[in-house]
Amino acid sequence: MTDPREAAARYRAQQQQAETADGDEESGAPPGAGAAVDRAAFIETAIQVAIRRGEFDDLPGAGKPLEGLGTHHDPDWWIRRKIETENLTGLGPPAILLRTEDRELNDQLDLLGRESDVRDVLEDFNKRVREARRQLQGGPPVVTEPRDVDAEAVAWAERRASRPAAAPVPEPRRRRFGRRRR
Repeated sequence: MTDPREAAARYRAQQQQAETADGDEESGAPPGAGAAVDRAAFIETAIQVAIRRGEFDDLPGAGKPLEGLGTHHDPDWWIRRKIETENLTGLGPPAILLRTEDRELNDQLDLLGRESDVRDVLEDFNKRVREARRQLQGGPPVVTEPRDVDAEAVAWAERRASRPAAAPVPEPRRRRFGRRRR
């Protein structure tokens, strides 16, 4: 079941290709220059025929907005989406890795038990931010700000004090007499 319009478009493309092949030898035009134009016309005609047949109706996502379009422009949307969909960690430009780490840093600090450990982690983070800003290798700009170590340590202590105290875990009871060994 071929469409007569599509068959006509093919016939016209073949005729024009044959004419341009004869004309190319005489005119000195590069071979295939006319074929590319004819191919584009054929493809456009095939698309229009498919639209008329309704082959593009009811496609998944039809009538829905494109996902990922936000109110702000992010030039690194493609790498961020790839990292998120593949659940990749530790890969990517330093600017994106530092942004991700900055978002999760408070949760990581809350897992630490001593203020000296918190200060060490923050100093390491600030050092990596400064190093990434000095790099001139291209890629996205580093917009992550270094953190104030003293202010973060105070905030960590306040968060720690506001958490409810965990109930002590009772030690398992020991048997007074062990099992008999044979």
